[in-house]
Amino acid sequence: MSRARTLLGLAAASLAVVALAACSSGTANDSGAEASGDNEFGLVKAGTLTVATEGTYKPFTYHEGGAGELIGYDVEVAEAVAEKLGLEIAFEETQWDAIFAGLDAGRFDVIANQVSINPEREESYLFSTPYTVSPSVVVVNEGDTSITSFDDLAGKTTAQSLTSNFYQLAVDAGANVEAVEGWAQAVALLEQGRVDATVNDKLTYLDYIKQTPDAKLAVAAETDPSKSALTFTKDKTALVKAVDEALAELREEGVLAELGEKYFGEDVSQ
Repeated sequence: MSRARTLLGLAAASLAVVALAACSSGTANDSGAEASGDNEFGLVKAGTLTVATEGTYKPFTYHEGGAGELIGYDVEVAEAVAEKLGLEIAFEETQWDAIFAGLDAGRFDVIANQVSINPEREESYLFSTPYTVSPSVVVVNEGDTSITSFDDLAGKTTAQSLTSNFYQLAVDAGANVEAVEGWAQAVALLEQGRVDATVNDKLTYLDYIKQTPDAKLAVAAETDPSKSALTFTKDKTALVKAVDEALAELREEGVLAELGEKYFGEDVSQ
């Protein structure tokens, strides 16, 4: 009787172990699948696209009058992409000079801030297909004929953000650079006569002239068109692929063209 009870007890214990193992295995698989499904793109926060942007770079990313909700061309492009991906969106406003460091540190999933594609950046980051195509321009005070090309910047002083593509263009042309946080500060220094020029995106200049028709500025020279894209760290290949598919749909549906018309009066996505 004792032996029979012992055997029965061992059998029951074995069944219990098998059952627990099965439950444990099922739970782990379910959790893994759930985690993978909820955060297949390796997002900072599952279900949310966390986007770094300046919030001070009109008309791309800004607050009208310095207050109110965040708006702009880049903001609406990012919102449209997130909607296509079925994700919520959260913007993290960050100064340009710190924006790449924040991306590298994993604080954001993507930068949406008119980041120009260039060889140096391609060594460290992944880019979506471009959503803006525009030349860079040398902006001077109206009537200044001493600068008519990029070569004429040699020995001149320009106002630039130190980590922007425009900074590199100015330096390559031989300019002395006065560090600023963005376009607003750069154009203020130019209008005050404290710098000779500033290099920036042509669309930014055109928007400024539209908003400030009395501004006494002029374009002295321009480059071939540059391409700006959403920017990611190298480990975000799945996210970049999904974003590219979303941008292709938005282009085909005419959404990108509509946003270009809204902010610039023309399609600037190609």
